[in-house]
Amino acid sequence: MVKRIIGWFVLVPLCAILVVFALANRHMVSVRFDPMSPETPLLPHAQVPLFIVIYGMLTLGVILGGIAVWFAQGRYRKERRRFRKEAEKLSGELVAARKAARGRSQGAALLSADDILDDT
Repeated sequence: MVKRIIGWFVLVPLCAILVVFALANRHMVSVRFDPMSPETPLLPHAQVPLFIVIYGMLTLGVILGGIAVWFAQGRYRKERRRFRKEAEKLSGELVAARKAARGRSQGAALLSADDILDDT
């Protein structure tokens, strides 16, 4: 509940600031993709409002940053998958060892971890 309230106190003013920014930067700018020859461009240029250019570049930066972080954390995801598989394997072995111990000693306490390790 506190997170939701804090979220409202942060997001509502942020959205208001973004709307005011967009309204203040409505004038048209020329977007060109040919820096070498502005007089005779090889590619056509577009007239768009300035806030669209800024929001577009911001969005592109967030997406490219997310992709870069995803690739950078690849080895950690791989390691986590390996640990998860190992934990599942060890959990299965522990269940099997407990069943075997229960079968050997009807009514006796389960074997300690050291006893299980000595049996293997």
